[in-house]
Amino acid sequence: MSSTNGAALPGFSTIDEKFSVKLICRNCRDPVPNIVEDFASGDYVCGDCGLVLGDRIIDTRSEWRTFANDEGGDPSRVGSAANPFLDGAQLDTVIARGGDKGSGLARDLNRAQGRTTAQRHERNLVQAYKEISALCDAYDIPKTIVDIAKQLYKKVEDDNLQRGKNNDAIIAACIFLACRQDNAPRTFKEICALTKVDRKDIGRTFKFLKSKLGANTGTTSSNDLIARFCSNLNLDQETWRITKLLTEKAKDMENISGKSPLSIASACIYMASHLIGDGRDAKAISEIAGVGEATIKTTYKILYFNRKALLTPEIMDRNNKASEANLVSP
Repeated sequence: MSSTNGAALPGFSTIDEKFSVKLICRNCRDPVPNIVEDFASGDYVCGDCGLVLGDRIIDTRSEWRTFANDEGGDPSRVGSAANPFLDGAQLDTVIARGGDKGSGLARDLNRAQGRTTAQRHERNLVQAYKEISALCDAYDIPKTIVDIAKQLYKKVEDDNLQRGKNNDAIIAACIFLACRQDNAPRTFKEICALTKVDRKDIGRTFKFLKSKLGANTGTTSSNDLIARFCSNLNLDQETWRITKLLTEKAKDMENISGKSPLSIASACIYMASHLIGDGRDAKAISEIAGVGEATIKTTYKILYFNRKALLTPEIMDRNNKASEANLVSP
């Protein structure tokens, strides 16, 4: 243990050497001292006799383990962890608005700093990220989807694709794209209700970003929607199973091929709930799925008239509660 100056720490004895001061325990006076640093309390302790040789020692190392090699830098004590959604080194100095004893100088400097282009760009990103997080939290959307939406928005900003576009529509389209990419799709109506953006604006922005970003948009099927709809309608697992089987059969029918996955899923939920004897009316399903009651009843009418092909033994035999007699005539 050595020091570059001649001042000894409390509890240490010193032995003068040619170029430095050697620190040893004053009780043991061992020329090869066994001095241990207690990281929890910040103390230097003699490992032989237990004498505290120094307290409140400042730890100059980083707060995390690093595996940097000779070519890479060690991020030791360089501020907060880097944010992958922001540009630059992220070590900018921010001038506080207060602390000038009311002279107003700090406020003026803060405003001048805020006018810089780099600060404005980063501020816009941070504001957009906050809005994306707030909107997704309102619908309990997982954090993985939130991060994907932020990455998509950052790519839009980096490529200057937001010029002439409604920023709210861009945020809505990014959330819509992120849900699809994470295999948890939401409908346009759900995104409209979440973001308060018109459906046409979201659709146009979605097509624009799809062509410019070349992002994987995936597809939405009825099976991707029924699990969430059944859960919101408080339907049991068996109803969900029957609904899934009905949608797999219905999508291959010629008469229903032109219907949207949302309409097919809603009509199959309506049919399955009545088969089990725990029927939900079209209005309740309409409020959850965002499909008109008339659309649900029209699609259900097609399913009802093709019920002989739909109600396979796999549906009717595995559950005694399922009965064709429970179906409502359209």
